[in-house]
Amino acid sequence: MRTITVANQKGGCGKTTVAINLSASLAQESRRVLLVDLDPQGHCALGMAVPEEQIDLSILECLMRAGEGDALELGKITWQIAPNLDLAPAKSNLSTLEPKLANRSDADGLLAEVLRRYGQNYDYCVVDCPPHLGLLMRNGLRAADEIMIPVDTGYFSLHGLTQQLSTIQQLGERNGKKLSVRILANQYDVRTKLAREILVELRKRFQGLVYDAAVNFNTKLKEGASFGQPITEFAPASMGAKDFQRLAREVIGSEPQTTPTSEILEHVERLAADAERLLATTSVLVDPTLAGAALPGRMNRAADRLPLASPAVSEISRTDGRVASVRVPDGASEALPPVSVSSAPARGAPAAISRTPSSTPAQRVAPSASRGPDSRGVPQPAVPSRSTPAEIDRKIEAIYGVRQEGEVMIFRSRQPGASEIQLAGDFNDWMPHTTPMRKIGDGEFEARLRLPKGRYRYRLVVDGRWSHDVFNPVIETNEYGELSSIVEINK
Repeated sequence: MRTITVANQKGGCGKTTVAINLSASLAQESRRVLLVDLDPQGHCALGMAVPEEQIDLSILECLMRAGEGDALELGKITWQIAPNLDLAPAKSNLSTLEPKLANRSDADGLLAEVLRRYGQNYDYCVVDCPPHLGLLMRNGLRAADEIMIPVDTGYFSLHGLTQQLSTIQQLGERNGKKLSVRILANQYDVRTKLAREILVELRKRFQGLVYDAAVNFNTKLKEGASFGQPITEFAPASMGAKDFQRLAREVIGSEPQTTPTSEILEHVERLAADAERLLATTSVLVDPTLAGAALPGRMNRAADRLPLASPAVSEISRTDGRVASVRVPDGASEALPPVSVSSAPARGAPAAISRTPSSTPAQRVAPSASRGPDSRGVPQPAVPSRSTPAEIDRKIEAIYGVRQEGEVMIFRSRQPGASEIQLAGDFNDWMPHTTPMRKIGDGEFEARLRLPKGRYRYRLVVDGRWSHDVFNPVIETNEYGELSSIVEINK
């Protein structure tokens, strides 16, 4: 089980919203998830429509019993919120834990002990911490395999983040455990210049620690919490749901690879050996192009079967001038002379087959664009020439990128695997949600705009991530150190 602790000493950064919706999104990706609430405010239960007055046992009882050496099973306090998602709720009485156990040296390891004993039924545990450094947050940090720090893209976020990272480092050194830390840009408002500048500064200052996924400002997230539903249930098609889906998949993408056991490897080796023995005793099959009407009669007998895997090619000439190709084994060209197939006497009647003696080896078809008749006067099939890499690149550039057709500018992009692409630029005040690109195929998107004459900068937002248009070679660096694509309209 991977334990992800959502923590930040700064309030108002959306920790509980992140914890709830990340848990729900991981569960939607077929992972078994336990959400643990360590905040005495009990907002996880509130945000999942679990009334506090109906909670008999909470995480407090688990931690207290663990401190007394008589651990309480998690199954006795958890609530099933959705398939694959359970909640270990908190009540306001959780605030009494610290005064009762403050003098114990092992008090900050209680949650880790509970999860070690009873976490085998889950793939992930997401822990929501209170917004201050105390016994409860120390329990969450010590139990963590990795720590997720949500950061709102506001003015004070960078200063608070530096303090939080310093605190986590000190706790890790004290416990002899190196903690993995990742930063999540939360409540990101792309419409404001300040938010864009702070996100760029985050990625620059904390390289490798910031998630690629960012959670954009979305009112559906707050509305879902007020209705007691995660975003996956309240508004599964909203931008907020897509943001958390991307975050969950990024988290899942960092799962360690499972190493096959020795028993599995031995079983695979036995299967491979059995397959080799079967292949060694299997007779060669008839080429399906020769079956039935193509070559009737004696050619279907076992004695006349032709192997499929031979690279040699022999020619079958027809009286109607057409040419077919039959694969024959290496060295078999002398044993199987060229076959002449005469036209059928009537529609549907079998063609007559005759062999003519020949000692000439089977001829191979040369990869030329077009060929004339051979030495016997038989026309040779035309083989289409292959495009060079440069020609392929020119064709791609002609299809994708940006081009003008009359008064319409056509923006077209190919992003395999993308579910949504938006267009942001000088022409729409850099508000991507106002210009979604239309999906026209598998991974292909297009937008058609009527724009006045002028020069425009633009970028693509592919599933929430900003990038320049790779199919447009005209680019320049913007004020944030990123690349913007350029399009000029002259008429």
